[in-house]
Amino acid sequence: MFDKQRPTQRPTPFIATNRPDEHLQEQTQEIVYNYLLEIVRAWSPEDVLQEFRGLFIDYDNAKNLEVFQSLKQLVEANEESGFRHTVKRSCYILFNNWEANRQHKFIPKLVQLFQDPCIRERTLSPHLQRVRAWLQIFTDGKDYQDLQVFTAKYDEGEFEEVEAAKWSDRYTAYLLVPQYSNPDNPMEQREVSRAVSQRLKDRFKFDLAIYITRAQMVRYDNQQHPNPTIFGDEVLRIIKTILARRGSLSYENLANVFLRQTENQRYRDFKRSLQKYLLFSWSDKDLAQVLRQRLSERLDLLYIDKHNDPVDESLRLRTCNRAIDALMSENGTEPSAIFIWMLSCGNPLALVAILLKLVLISRHSRIHLETRIAQLIRYYEHLPEEECQWVIHFFELFKIAFAIHAENVEYSLVEVGDPSGSDTKSSDRYRVFARLKYQELSVDVSEDIDDSDEFTQLIN
Repeated sequence: MFDKQRPTQRPTPFIATNRPDEHLQEQTQEIVYNYLLEIVRAWSPEDVLQEFRGLFIDYDNAKNLEVFQSLKQLVEANEESGFRHTVKRSCYILFNNWEANRQHKFIPKLVQLFQDPCIRERTLSPHLQRVRAWLQIFTDGKDYQDLQVFTAKYDEGEFEEVEAAKWSDRYTAYLLVPQYSNPDNPMEQREVSRAVSQRLKDRFKFDLAIYITRAQMVRYDNQQHPNPTIFGDEVLRIIKTILARRGSLSYENLANVFLRQTENQRYRDFKRSLQKYLLFSWSDKDLAQVLRQRLSERLDLLYIDKHNDPVDESLRLRTCNRAIDALMSENGTEPSAIFIWMLSCGNPLALVAILLKLVLISRHSRIHLETRIAQLIRYYEHLPEEECQWVIHFFELFKIAFAIHAENVEYSLVEVGDPSGSDTKSSDRYRVFARLKYQELSVDVSEDIDDSDEFTQLIN
């Protein structure tokens, strides 16, 4: 019997759509990723590049029809974000494998594919036109800028620092940090950016140690062991200045003393101790007073709800990160007022020393610091080198100081001249000795090591 109280249910109309559901999109992307993983391990890099071009650039010339049809589903469904993410992650899958197999020279060749003029050309095919429009958006955006960071320095297949095309290329190791510290980036991107960044840092550490050792020899050959810094012979004096703090006044010892004395200290008192620690032994008392006041304005009101709590590692980390922000960039885009003030006063090395002190008491703050370095490099990189020497000098001093205080290299300053010699400059009475822990370096330096007795005595 018909129930009058129950409303008649009409069938839900079917709305035609060619957008794949989320599960299907992930499925099609995985087919592409797995295929690239398979061929990059089995094919030559040249053949892999050709297949990548057929899939993403030509969009009609792939050897594997199933993979091409999977990619085609994204295009036909107008899944722009899904397509561009597939392109991005596919690049890093290939990057990762080529980096692991020391086939670095193919990375810039892959990046260069996106500069093909055909991408900007019109076509009668609606799907190909859609792909080209998406590739233009990709190459004009941040994702492609991130890819280009990997192409900054290549020399005969070895990824190392050579003559830079622009001054910011000298600091590629830091420009890669935001890529591996961002949890939203694909796993492959984070892995390869971390590996290449560490490779560049280790290469610089090694080259600096070799140069410093050789440059103090009578028969120094600047062609065989060139200076890896921009400072010329002045770098020896700079390193001696950094190393001059020895014994109980060394940066490491001061950091250890600070950590012992502030253990379980109330947070309000910890922030006061931190400011004293950062400005300890400053020779310019007037500048120190100004900096203390400016830091106090930012730190005194920080986490006031924790003032009576004992400081722990987490609170120390957050506080050091906020101090880094005050000293570098508070919004992650522009330099902070303190940064500009300190460099305008001609104190880049003093600022580097303060940043080093922060990292020595909060090791996990280093990634945050290097991310801020990368952001400032991006801020200034559009300026010609001759117009921003003051900030380039800061970046270079930072690079040198943190190479000297790295875990896998040990520098020492030894007095070799006559302390009573009145005709000898103070700095000339000292020599710098470097000891590398080769097994901890991510860069292969075996071919660069000279086994001569003279070298062995100096490097060890």
